[in-house]
Amino acid sequence: MPTTSGSAKWQGGIKDGKGAISTKSGALNDYPYGFASRFEGKPGSNPEELIGAAHAACFTMALSLILGEAKLTAEHMETKADVTLEKVADGFAITSVHLALSAKISGATKEQFEELAGKAKAGCPVSKLLNTKITLAATLL
Repeated sequence: MPTTSGSAKWQGGIKDGKGAISTKSGALNDYPYGFASRFEGKPGSNPEELIGAAHAACFTMALSLILGEAKLTAEHMETKADVTLEKVADGFAITSVHLALSAKISGATKEQFEELAGKAKAGCPVSKLLNTKITLAATLL
């Protein structure tokens, strides 16, 4: 399996500093991030939204694989991952990720869909990486 990468640059202190995030693919190239975009809702990216995008993508791809093994194909799937960062005793921690999936899958029953989505949640590599509570709301359209 290939190894890929992302990188970050930083200049300055924690509150007045500025950072830039890049990905090997070029999808992000010196995209700005910093304290204000992470904690104050200002423009720019932050690690939590990148983790959310990665988790949503990984989970959705894993579900596509699992559906195929069950002889099902999604007409459409959309996943949002809400990543919660909270102050804890020794600093900050990602305390939870909530996956919200809506999907249109012809031939799937609600029970089968929920079971397969649960397998994808548990089995996707990003879920395995994260040491936090992961919840799932799966809606079959």
